[in-house]
Amino acid sequence: MQIEQIYTGCLAQGAYYITSNGEAAIIDPLRETQPYLDRIERDGVKLKYIFETHFHADFVSGHLDLSKETRAPIVYGPTAKPEFEAIVAADNQLFEIGNIKIKVLHTPGHTMESSTYLLIDENGKDYAIFSGDTLFIGDVGRPDLAQKAASMTQEQLAGLLYHSLRDKVMTLADDVIVYPAHGAGSACGKNMSKETVSTIGDQKATNYALRANMTEAEFIKEVTDGLLPPPAYFGMNVAMNKKGYASFENVLDLGLKGLSVNEFETIAEETGALILDTRNNSDFAKGFIPQSINIGINGDFAPWVGALIADVKQPIILVTELGREKETVTRLSRVGFDNLVGHLDGGFEAWKKAGKEIDTVNRITPDQFKAQVKIGESKIIDIRKQNEYSAEHIEEAFNKPLANINDWIKDIDPKEHFFMHCAGGYRSMIAASILQARGFRNFSEIEGGFNAIAKTDIPRTDFVCQSKI
Repeated sequence: MQIEQIYTGCLAQGAYYITSNGEAAIIDPLRETQPYLDRIERDGVKLKYIFETHFHADFVSGHLDLSKETRAPIVYGPTAKPEFEAIVAADNQLFEIGNIKIKVLHTPGHTMESSTYLLIDENGKDYAIFSGDTLFIGDVGRPDLAQKAASMTQEQLAGLLYHSLRDKVMTLADDVIVYPAHGAGSACGKNMSKETVSTIGDQKATNYALRANMTEAEFIKEVTDGLLPPPAYFGMNVAMNKKGYASFENVLDLGLKGLSVNEFETIAEETGALILDTRNNSDFAKGFIPQSINIGINGDFAPWVGALIADVKQPIILVTELGREKETVTRLSRVGFDNLVGHLDGGFEAWKKAGKEIDTVNRITPDQFKAQVKIGESKIIDIRKQNEYSAEHIEEAFNKPLANINDWIKDIDPKEHFFMHCAGGYRSMIAASILQARGFRNFSEIEGGFNAIAKTDIPRTDFVCQSKI
């Protein structure tokens, strides 16, 4: 028996590839299927089942393409209602893969169909669970994503999750390994660890939501407290996972279509397609196609695309670093952005050489910021997350997280200058591009963000460890 965790950092997502005696199973695969097909061919095994822990909200799964290419059936837990052929398993149903078994444990709460898969090894011993979004390392799944579908409140779903954990998961032996669907950085929980593997015993000892003698009321209060609104694209991804979607190869063909400068310009002007520039923020600041939105490929690319563009049906044309077109299209497809019109052939340099109009961002260095800012008089916007801001920030700075830009942009006075920064420049350049696309130019964005500012003597609040906030 072999278990491989295939972890994708951009989405903080773990898929699982399991083999035993010539057969294989895959749990929660990502959109692109080739990595799994390569493993199956390498190991000379037959894919017997594709297990889905639930209808994912934060990414589009590769279950349909993978099933089509391998003829392996897709398995969901009880109450799932996929709009395609699949096995909807019963609670405690067993599936054999070589010499091992996978047992379905229905664990509703994150969603109603959420299920945990228990791996029973060759000796009949409970060996590991693949807990999906039911149990994370250090956290549990948020109970607010299925409210509309389930016609239940988040408190009622949290109550179901409490019993799923107590009655199904925590009754397993302490040495059973825990393999979750996500780690730190995912929006599917609020307190996830950077670790991606643990045991039941360790989680009983360290996970706040699995405390001994914790009442249901205490659990509901603590699990629902402090939940941020889910990204807007989540519901659309659920629908794609439940109803079906275009083949990944079709999406790849669309995105890899090279467009000449003139074709690109015509499409941008006549179709309303969004220009997504995925270059590094420092390159973008020096020059870009007017109205472009910058979300750099070297960062939490897919989640920020999903959070800020939101509508997965939005037509998109790409400006990428040369040679990274396929990577960009792949990562967009993972969060359901399939309506790609193509990419600028030759990248931004082709646009520049054609003598087309170019825009820039007013990016200043921390030393320039120090020389220009007047604490208490100048307006400073810190677009980091609230916990980052609470840990330490520039005195008199306002906290307006990037995720909420569509709300706070309405309150900007276009005649009032402000300084803007994030932690390192990635998020502030995203914000700068959005602001300029909407006509705001009354700001200075600070190169290197707070990490660079902290090396100057600009007054800051006392540091508070984020774990204590």
